[in-house]
Amino acid sequence: MASVTSLSDSVQQRLASALSATLPEAADADPLLRRSDRADFQANGILALAKKAKANPRELAAQVVSRVETGGLFKEVEVSGPGFLNITVTDEAITRNLAARAADPEGRLGVPYADAPGTTVIDYAQPNVAKEMHVGHLRSAVIGDSVVKLLEFTGETVIRRHHIGDWGTQFGMLIQYLDEHPHELDHKASEVTGEEAMSNLDRLYKAARKLFDSDEEFKTRSRRRVVDLQAGDPHTLAVWQKFVDESKIYFFSVFEKLDMDIRDADIVGESGYNDMLAETCRLLEEKGVAVRSEGALCVFFDDIKGPDGNPVPLIVQKSDGGYGYAATDLSAIRDRVFNLKAHSLLYVVDARQGLHFRMVFETARRAGWLNDDVQAAQLAFGTVLGKDGKPFKTREGETVRLVDLLDEAIERASAVVREKAQDLSEEEIAERGAQVGIGAVKYADLSTSASRDYKFDLDQMVSLNGDTSVYLQYAFARIRSILRKAGEARPAAHPELELTAPERALGLHLDQFAETVAEAAREYAPHKLTAYLYQLASLYTSFYDKCPVLKAETPEQVENRLFLCEVTARTLHEGMALLGIRTPERL
Repeated sequence: MASVTSLSDSVQQRLASALSATLPEAADADPLLRRSDRADFQANGILALAKKAKANPRELAAQVVSRVETGGLFKEVEVSGPGFLNITVTDEAITRNLAARAADPEGRLGVPYADAPGTTVIDYAQPNVAKEMHVGHLRSAVIGDSVVKLLEFTGETVIRRHHIGDWGTQFGMLIQYLDEHPHELDHKASEVTGEEAMSNLDRLYKAARKLFDSDEEFKTRSRRRVVDLQAGDPHTLAVWQKFVDESKIYFFSVFEKLDMDIRDADIVGESGYNDMLAETCRLLEEKGVAVRSEGALCVFFDDIKGPDGNPVPLIVQKSDGGYGYAATDLSAIRDRVFNLKAHSLLYVVDARQGLHFRMVFETARRAGWLNDDVQAAQLAFGTVLGKDGKPFKTREGETVRLVDLLDEAIERASAVVREKAQDLSEEEIAERGAQVGIGAVKYADLSTSASRDYKFDLDQMVSLNGDTSVYLQYAFARIRSILRKAGEARPAAHPELELTAPERALGLHLDQFAETVAEAAREYAPHKLTAYLYQLASLYTSFYDKCPVLKAETPEQVENRLFLCEVTARTLHEGMALLGIRTPERL
């Protein structure tokens, strides 16, 4: 493994050594290093240490400076203000560091693996069987997919779970209708599109609903069917399976359009935990975690009360013997902890379900299934809003179909690509249009902190200006174009060269990629990576405007600038891949 120590870590280590040499009692003290606009870095930790040691902070700072080992790394260390240290690193250190990153044999740009990776089960992208996916399903899928990629990149073992809604009373009506009209889900051709599968299901659902609402006898038969389904009647299960299979054709077509890898083995719906429900209830009751209240099995919490001041319980089993979502979710926790041996459980679920998950996690802790070694967390996300700032709906007030939204994004992006394209065929324009359109939707979602709502504005998303994925994709394509035009000149690092201000700024930012990835993975925060990549593209644009690459003054400078271009392209490509976004070579 060829991880590269970042410049800030190297600076931090040398300052810490100088600090402990000056003040032996400060052996584990943090120099509090951060990027600065006055120098490359600023260290603020001496102020607190001086206060503790009852010393003069400026004098202490000067003593620390006198003990810093400067060789090869520090160009200048100066005391400023009440005792801050302003640190400038050498141009040579910047270039050598990037050269080490570029030479990483694993192609990871020197990004280290996490110190103690574990196993995380991440529950995301949870559509419902026999129901169309709408804009509300977008965020769980996009955020979850990026967090999976970030965690895997840092060395975590990630088990994906798609907890689809495939069980419950609504299936009684559907199964009964299909049993009485057995050809409703038949396919005319052997190949079925996702759109066709969904329209089959939609048509059947509407017909069944109409009959259910108008025919009392059909309603009675449908309710009986629910009992048969829950009892595991083989014929009823076989009909139910047809709905699941038809829905999967549709799900996979949507996820394919989203350029997401969803595997059948990872889809374990509500039905996957049926065999555990009775035992989950028995264990909770035996441990005294759940109690019977008015016939239902409930868990009570001191701090959770309704508007009337009465406790609001988590209902694990209803008074009629039926099981609620809580029983399924608690059974899933048992499975993930004891069978999958997970250390972390992560749920990428709408913020509005926050109370439910708080109660479920607390119940699992009381039962001993979660503890200090096994943590569960909800990565709660906000709502997708329309341009008007209200929840996103069609003009008719309907929920927006996800497929319509993605198709429109691809159409808009294709128009942008066509307008800019110089030598692309129609086929290439269509392919790039899909990559740019889907990238635009994902980036807009991921560049907002998950917990916040965000406005879905396609005009803004496919704009070439501002904080958009299109801006980043064009920056990448522009670099690839320069590298193609370089002819005989090859990218090569020249540590002996002095760097201009735009080169230094770009180089220092490139060096922060590893730290950004680690932070985004640790905090389940893809928006920290998008902010980093946008700044990278902006710094590159500034470098490109001010520093001629192919017409630089000397052959060595041409090579060094091509080298900066190449490391920038690789960092953009790797960073965008962690967001689930493609970077086309030509645009």
